[in-house]
Amino acid sequence: MATPTAVAAYLLLFVVAGFSFLFANLLLGKLCRPQAPNSEKLEVYECGEPTIGSSFVQFDLRFYVVALLFIIFDVEVAFFFPWATVFGKSTQLMDRNLVVVEQTRAMDDGRGASVGQVELTSAAVGLYRELGVNHPTAPEVQAPTKGAAPAAKGSETASPLRQADEKIRADASTLARLSMVDIGAFFAVLLVGFAYVWRRGDLDWVRAVSRERSVGVEPTESPEVIEQQPAVSA
Repeated sequence: MATPTAVAAYLLLFVVAGFSFLFANLLLGKLCRPQAPNSEKLEVYECGEPTIGSSFVQFDLRFYVVALLFIIFDVEVAFFFPWATVFGKSTQLMDRNLVVVEQTRAMDDGRGASVGQVELTSAAVGLYRELGVNHPTAPEVQAPTKGAAPAAKGSETASPLRQADEKIRADASTLARLSMVDIGAFFAVLLVGFAYVWRRGDLDWVRAVSRERSVGVEPTESPEVIEQQPAVSA
């Protein structure tokens, strides 16, 4: 276990390395880059757009529209993480190389039949807990009745352990398919939203040009002039 002194030393080393890397690159750029300032290079540059207003407001309000659309649709990506968790854990439970049950035990149910009980492995318990199941248990399966003839070779009823294993993997397969349907519907809603804002022209940088195109008129003036003119309502 690291001592407080060692932790402080690591933090100090990290800070020194970060500042050294930053200043080394700044110094290298100052020494290597060409020094040829002119009036055009000294102009304020804001994403290729001419500055507007005072020094406190130097960019077009259209940036706000683009940022708003970005936030609305980009934040939705956060919903992919819980879906990925469910789908990933389900596919892991479906993996034949993963042992999900072990140690079969038989208990008499009082009616001449034994109920086969199995236990989940630690790996399977961890996957279930990551899926939100706090107290996972293996499914109960019916063992062959006492005195009954043994089941045929390869039959699933021959082993309660095999029955529990198949049931767990079947449930995981169902959950994986449901998660695919769920994320497909969610993604379709996002595509409809993108198509809607694109059809409205909200993704066009100069909306006045899109209005001219919607009525079949080619703009005869520059986009800056068109943007300043009021739109003619129908």
